[in-house]
Amino acid sequence: MIRRLRQHSKLFLKRVAAAAFARLSSKVWGWNRVCPYLAGLYYLLDGSFLWEQRAVLLASRRHGDSCSTSLYSFRRGIHRLEKGAINRPRKRIYAEDYIAETVKTFGELVKEYEAGTLGFAEDIKWGHSTLSEYFAFTRGSNIIDSARQEFVELTGPHQWRVNEPAPAQHLDVTQYAFDVQDLLVVAQSRHSIRCYLHEPVPRETIDAAVAVALESPSACNRQAFSFRIFDDPTLVRRIAEIPMGIDGEGSGIPLLVVIVGNLGAYPEPRDRHLIYIDASLAAMAFVFALQVQGIGTCCINWPEIGRFEERMQKVIGLSAFERPVILISAGYPNPEGAVPSSQKRIMQEMRIYNSVTLPI
Repeated sequence: MIRRLRQHSKLFLKRVAAAAFARLSSKVWGWNRVCPYLAGLYYLLDGSFLWEQRAVLLASRRHGDSCSTSLYSFRRGIHRLEKGAINRPRKRIYAEDYIAETVKTFGELVKEYEAGTLGFAEDIKWGHSTLSEYFAFTRGSNIIDSARQEFVELTGPHQWRVNEPAPAQHLDVTQYAFDVQDLLVVAQSRHSIRCYLHEPVPRETIDAAVAVALESPSACNRQAFSFRIFDDPTLVRRIAEIPMGIDGEGSGIPLLVVIVGNLGAYPEPRDRHLIYIDASLAAMAFVFALQVQGIGTCCINWPEIGRFEERMQKVIGLSAFERPVILISAGYPNPEGAVPSSQKRIMQEMRIYNSVTLPI
């Protein structure tokens, strides 16, 4: 009782402080310039963002300190090279500001792979193919020539070749039997399932859905997230106790997925929200891929509260710069269980074309 009163008192004080700042905003001249600084003062009183701030700072320090973070830098560099390669007309000189770093990280990954400490063979093949294409086309720059020489020395006797050209060609899927109406049927048939049959979900079914999810777009193709999958009943119950909103459901969930974002993939605080965007894109593809295989799902909101973050870190072994983005329960729907209708808003309320406030 006392603990609950304390919590309500803190919440009340936070709301009073927020209201005071809001009132002040209407009286301060040049509020657009002052507002961010006053907001910073408010967040000194409110610890809700401390876990995110701590994770971002630790991630910035961690970035580049290990091969796993070098991989993210490498994937970003290779993706940028590919974007330059598809420009028309294509430039003979480009990527001078990051080609040396990209070749350097390529060499680090090759070295780790040959030492047997890392897998990443497909990343290395992709990188070799893209770098080979880049160096075959670019001309007329001392920076590029130096990087080309380093690349040749790195790859010397090792041939990381792939058959497909870099970059890949666009695939026209309109020739296939499915169309947008088929996809709409899948989307409309998906509901949040909270009553499952007590049957295990085959791992090959889950892996097939993960394979689809991994084709989702991500910022500079870094894919700074992972699927932590739990199908052991004891572990499922234990993890299901952590978030809010699923009280009492843990014992009936056959499988639980925690999608985790890795802030260590980004050296700058400006990118701190990319893990949420990229992981969410992958989550929706994952859910649809399960849906077409007859597996129901429920997306479980993750509350950004310090004690919840700390508990999840301890239970599933997360680093300080890894953050849960969303949880997804999955299983065969119980035909006797009902689902909310969850009426969606109509398109006319949600879709806006060419709306601007400034003249074009």
